[in-house]
Amino acid sequence: MYGPRRDERDLEILQGADVSSTGETRTDGGRKKVVIVGGGFGGVRAAKALAHADVDVTLVDRTNHHLFQPLLYQVATGILSPGLIAPALRRVVKSQRNTRTLLAEVYDIDLAGKVVKSLGPNEQHIDLPYDYLVVAGGAGHAYFGHDEWAQFAPGMKSIEDARMLRSQILGSYELAEIATDEKERAAYLTFVVVGAGPTGVEITGQLSELAQYVLPKEYRSIDTREARIILLDAAPSVLPPFAPKLQKYTQRRLEKMGVEIRLNTAATDMDAETITVKGPKGVDTITAKTKIWAAGVQASPLAKVLAAATGTETDRAGRLAVDPDCSVPGADGVYAIGDMVSTVDRLPGVAQVAMQQGTYVGKLITNRLKGDETTPAPFKYFDKGSMATIGAREAVADAMGVKVTGWLAYLMWCYVHVMFLIGWGNRFGTLYNWVRSLRYARNRGHRLIDMTGAKAVAEHHEAA
Repeated sequence: MYGPRRDERDLEILQGADVSSTGETRTDGGRKKVVIVGGGFGGVRAAKALAHADVDVTLVDRTNHHLFQPLLYQVATGILSPGLIAPALRRVVKSQRNTRTLLAEVYDIDLAGKVVKSLGPNEQHIDLPYDYLVVAGGAGHAYFGHDEWAQFAPGMKSIEDARMLRSQILGSYELAEIATDEKERAAYLTFVVVGAGPTGVEITGQLSELAQYVLPKEYRSIDTREARIILLDAAPSVLPPFAPKLQKYTQRRLEKMGVEIRLNTAATDMDAETITVKGPKGVDTITAKTKIWAAGVQASPLAKVLAAATGTETDRAGRLAVDPDCSVPGADGVYAIGDMVSTVDRLPGVAQVAMQQGTYVGKLITNRLKGDETTPAPFKYFDKGSMATIGAREAVADAMGVKVTGWLAYLMWCYVHVMFLIGWGNRFGTLYNWVRSLRYARNRGHRLIDMTGAKAVAEHHEAA
């Protein structure tokens, strides 16, 4: 009456497959197989679109969770706990009886043999045969040829990144509290954010909130309101993709919050203690122990793997060019979506694009499975608008051509972001934390670090 249990269904999915001692899997012509690489926005949406298709789906990722990256900065600044924005992938697809998840890292793709090659946590080689392949590898940080800066200016692309950054931020205040040298104390209380896009603006706003409202009454030897927070970008404005009206509003609000904004200014060098920048007034070296990178992204290495296998090229950001239907040129049954691809119409690397592409490709594969071989209509992106928070009760939004600022924009931002979270428990939990942070003096209930975290911050600077 209720169908086979999940473990029995997993056996059915693998029926007809021969798994060798090295993890190699071979098919015997059973149900068609779809492999989805990446459990981010695009990968999850593709899997959801295939939920009722007559196909066996394998969703493989090197983490066991789906991550809602737009809220990572709230984990880094103590507003949210990691679990609220990172539900387990197995839970996300648990109701899809044709889908299994696999914790492994893909390192190569054999297009001729139609096999995805990956490594499990125990270094076991796992070969995943496919009839259709969806690659949604996402993107990482780009330091514009200075990869050595990563150790001095971490970014936020994973839960671990956010946790480490939280330790760095809060650890700096703890170290400033016990510092006996004024210059050293000032260095710990100086925070530089590189990149004035949405991520840079949002983390900068939260750094100001921490310094001005959350921490002042909690320290005795320092006045956290004296913290120096600097936002810099090589562009001539903050939030470059946004309308000029929203850019000007954002800059005014940040400056009113005590943020020092430096535009037309690029980072040229940095170490553990300083960052050197070049702007309209020339070269300047800023002493700052905490630097945060929010300036650029680099496509997943899988884009280069596919490019090399198909004889195509990638752009400067490592993104792979795909056809209008998101298929990879010269690769039968292979699709690539999200931040790792470039399209003819130069779509932005945002979550909306990845989600819509994932749904599009999932439906396209479903139609192929039904025998529809007609040329599909090209993927068409529907832009629902752009949003960014500035601080508590402050945001900017461009929704369907309507420019909104302030409290109303903040409510719109809250609604959109909470509805994109997976699971009602996570949605209610996030709303509760947001209300608490607004109602009770901007309370931050997740500012947890320990001696290990603070010690790591101190040792990092001493070693450098």
